[in-house]
Amino acid sequence: MQGALLWKLSVPGHWGGLRPTMPSLLLLFTAALLSSWVQLLTDANSWWSLALNPVQRPEMFIIGAQPVCSQLPGLSPGQRKLCQLYQEHMAYIGEGAKTGIKECQHQFRQRRWNCSTVDNVSVFGRVMQIGSRETAFTYAVSAAGVVNAISRACREGELSTCGCSRTARPKDLPRDWLWGGCGDNVEYGYRFAKEFVDAREREKNFAKGSEEQGRVLMNLQNNEAGRRAVYKMADVACKCHGVSGSCSLKTCWLQLAEFRKVGDRLKEKYDSAAAMRVTRKGRLELVNSRFTQPTPEDLVYVDPSPDYCLRNESTGSLGTQGRLCNKTSEGMDGCELMCCGRGYNQFKSVQVERCHCKFHWCCFVKCKKCTEIVDQYICK
Repeated sequence: MQGALLWKLSVPGHWGGLRPTMPSLLLLFTAALLSSWVQLLTDANSWWSLALNPVQRPEMFIIGAQPVCSQLPGLSPGQRKLCQLYQEHMAYIGEGAKTGIKECQHQFRQRRWNCSTVDNVSVFGRVMQIGSRETAFTYAVSAAGVVNAISRACREGELSTCGCSRTARPKDLPRDWLWGGCGDNVEYGYRFAKEFVDAREREKNFAKGSEEQGRVLMNLQNNEAGRRAVYKMADVACKCHGVSGSCSLKTCWLQLAEFRKVGDRLKEKYDSAAAMRVTRKGRLELVNSRFTQPTPEDLVYVDPSPDYCLRNESTGSLGTQGRLCNKTSEGMDGCELMCCGRGYNQFKSVQVERCHCKFHWCCFVKCKKCTEIVDQYICK
């Protein structure tokens, strides 16, 4: 099969009846401590950092240079293995992460937490260590970004392991319309994103029913919800052919939805996200059983959201001090809610805009510059 993924997760072995000696026990203890330290360090990093650290494309690799995968921060062992197998994909994973981050910042631009990036390694900082609604959305939208970027790269011939979409002709497509334009390969994008993004979670080994395992299950659920949003929203696009635009014939193909629409869909899922808890059997269940069981397309969370009003180093909250607010709005962007009742300061700023634009034959538009003094408000 074209583009078959080769990575398989390793499973830990066992003693097989051998009795360890004291020196070996000491080595095991040291190894366990080192493993825990490495796990904490890995968890503090994230593949999201590929969005903020440019990834070289394969044609830019220098002969004799250190392999690109060993230089990329934030990858788990499984993701690094996939990087070695699919190096040409890495630049597009970075593009997908960047697309997801930008969409997150757009969707939350008027919220107390506005999806701010704090550094180039952990990207969002300590706030992602809390299994909140906001974390759920971030995981979903970044996974969706990878599906989007890889699917499009396949269509554009940028990846050697995939090409145009091979989706079967829709049954409801009129018989005289042609099916066969080069569509976005959302099937491959979905499969590869699942393999890469989920690798970090699947290689973790926590006790069944523990809080840590609950968080892994939460992340996997939200990753899947993000991927499915892109997959489900891909639709048929067509182009007309014929004399003088008569559209007597149409050629159709599968096309990704605009990512803004994907972001809007996931934002709706954020608003209706389900509060979950992990059971002793190692499964997620609803905190309130009266609510509807979430589907694979829904977002879930296991922790309440922190107070984003004040800066808090322990939770990673940046607070809302210095944020712009809308004095006349009663929504989350309004000064009362955005500033958490602390009040706001008013100042005047000069805005320069293009105005009085005129079209001149042929073919350019000439505009004047107009200045306007406007009132702005920032949270105390």
